[in-house]
Amino acid sequence: ISGKDNGNAIMAAIGLVQLKRLDGDNVYRRQLAQWYTDGFSGCDKVKLVRVPENCQSSRHLFQLLVDDRDGLMNFLNENEIYPGVHYIDNTDYKMYAYAKGSCPNAHDISDHVISLPMHLRLKKEDIDLVVKKVLEFVYD
Repeated sequence: ISGKDNGNAIMAAIGLVQLKRLDGDNVYRRQLAQWYTDGFSGCDKVKLVRVPENCQSSRHLFQLLVDDRDGLMNFLNENEIYPGVHYIDNTDYKMYAYAKGSCPNAHDISDHVISLPMHLRLKKEDIDLVVKKVLEFVYD
């Protein structure tokens, strides 16, 4: 077996072991998402990116839309909370720049969407802190 084949076999073995945990992990991710959702209920300055009613998502991302996404990201980073951006308008890439302006809704979302921390080591207290800091920023 070549080194590449051996590496692929190892990755496959890891994947098979992780598959056994997938359902339980997804249940916990959904719980984390519910804690975020509850924390932001009644907040008019944060719009949640919702999962369609007839869809059961793994909830590997928890996204929201805010007016000042970059400012919020910096504020959270200063408070040792590390969100991400998992959606960028394709027309921001050089190869699709010719279409700039053709998808205004996609561009608007791209400028305002942020993904909050969503990993399996988070606890309710962690979610409460993230929610508190987001609300502190948007209402300041």
